[in-house]
Amino acid sequence: MKFIKFLFSVGIGWWMAGPIGGIVGGIIAHFIENSNENQLDAHFYSQRDGFMVSLLVLMAAVMKADGKVLKSELEFVKLHLQSILGNEKSQQALIVLREVLKKEIPLSEVCHQIRVNIDYNSKTQLLHLLFELGKSDGYLVEGECGVIHNISRMLGVSEADYESVLNMFYKSAESAYKILEVDPLVSDEDLKKAYRKMAIRFHPDKVAHLGEEFQASAKVKFQKVNEAYDQIKKERGIN
Repeated sequence: MKFIKFLFSVGIGWWMAGPIGGIVGGIIAHFIENSNENQLDAHFYSQRDGFMVSLLVLMAAVMKADGKVLKSELEFVKLHLQSILGNEKSQQALIVLREVLKKEIPLSEVCHQIRVNIDYNSKTQLLHLLFELGKSDGYLVEGECGVIHNISRMLGVSEADYESVLNMFYKSAESAYKILEVDPLVSDEDLKKAYRKMAIRFHPDKVAHLGEEFQASAKVKFQKVNEAYDQIKKERGIN
């Protein structure tokens, strides 16, 4: 099967060791061994590739949250990956995911490995992508939210940032304030300050190192911050 360099460059990254390496190492080695390409890119993009592998492993953990993986869930994930990676790249990502789903995932150890190797902005982006996965069938269920919340804590994401990302998937006055991480009684001036802070924190440029595909996904998160601010301004009559 053709080896797609976008997903896994030749080289040894942090994700090829520890519990994640134990889960995906053999899968990736198989792809490399069976590659038909004469020349492979020897440059290793540890941040991008590590993020991609982390996403696939954490996706599998969320999908297995209720003790079973349905065919319909895999179809949702397929569409989800296509929206991020496009058709060709998502096909191999889905194959890797199917293999990961067959394995035991030591979630605590996996999250610790991700925590010490991925920057904070990438961690919040991981959460957003996992919530998109959970919401792909139209709603978030308690089991999925519970697993994602646990992942968030183990990754070292603040409770406020977790709540901010979670509430991007709800539409209400309360969720708008939580996205901006402020109390509904906050003054207009402090509201503006909070918006500026969150706009900087979740700006797509913060994850530019992950590549255009994931930066595009980050724009969705950034837009939710803008929408929350616009909603509150409208409710308060602020220009």
